[in-house]
Amino acid sequence: MAAQARAASRATATHGPRVDTVLRAAAWYILVSALTVSFLIPTLWLVSSSFKASTEIFVHPIKWIPDRLLWENYVEAFRVQPLGRFALNTAIVVLFAVMGTALASAAVAFSFARLRWPGRDLFFSLLLASMMLPEVVTLVPKFILFKQLGWVGTFLPLTVPFWFGGTPFFVFLLRQFYRGLPYELDEAARIDGAGSFRILTQILIPLSKPALTTVVIFSILANYNDFLHPLIYLNRQENWTLAVGIRAFNDSYVARWELIFAAATSMLAPMAVLFFAAQRYFVQGIQLTGMGGR
Repeated sequence: MAAQARAASRATATHGPRVDTVLRAAAWYILVSALTVSFLIPTLWLVSSSFKASTEIFVHPIKWIPDRLLWENYVEAFRVQPLGRFALNTAIVVLFAVMGTALASAAVAFSFARLRWPGRDLFFSLLLASMMLPEVVTLVPKFILFKQLGWVGTFLPLTVPFWFGGTPFFVFLLRQFYRGLPYELDEAARIDGAGSFRILTQILIPLSKPALTTVVIFSILANYNDFLHPLIYLNRQENWTLAVGIRAFNDSYVARWELIFAAATSMLAPMAVLFFAAQRYFVQGIQLTGMGGR
């Protein structure tokens, strides 16, 4: 009997922690699943409403699957507003803004991470401090400057600034990545006669594909979804981006919500495809930028 009791005690002690681990994992997965569903509900309602008649959109309880899928909502949305033109404008802005952000951020991050010059750490601290400055504070000065330059009404205010210094957050992200790369790479390259430009373009940038992909994805999302700056600087309809163009559906006396949702779903689709196609690089880049360095 004593032997059986000891065996039962050992079995309980062995399986107890396993049961606790399984329960904690199950609770965690349930919580994550619930949060995921809660975040997906607005998107699912948006997509569902884009196929509904206007009388079905705001009914209670929510009708998730319409009686008939109205594909003509999308055709009508593109007929009422030149969404194709808006999409082209958006692509132009995103392309040049992202190129400038990636190249300038990489160059500035390289100078902070791999070069030694007086005041480097002070200027980097000031760069980080600028991230705390509300963007609305600089809206009026920037508008006055761009108006004096004659840039208002063009894509220049939305693209050119990104070519001069990049974005503080992306500079910080790339700096952390560059600091994690062996400094022996720089030393070997300099022995072979390479300068800083060659070290950056031929060694560091090819090695920083995950981090740069993260920068590109974040930059695409930020510029693609930007509403405020195109609204301020683009005063002609033929120059509007998608974010501003969708607002035009509300300019009439009666908002046609089925067209608004169809246009919004059309705008959402490219970003969803981009994220799912590049999520591996996105996660890998976030992990690698946490590496330390000397």
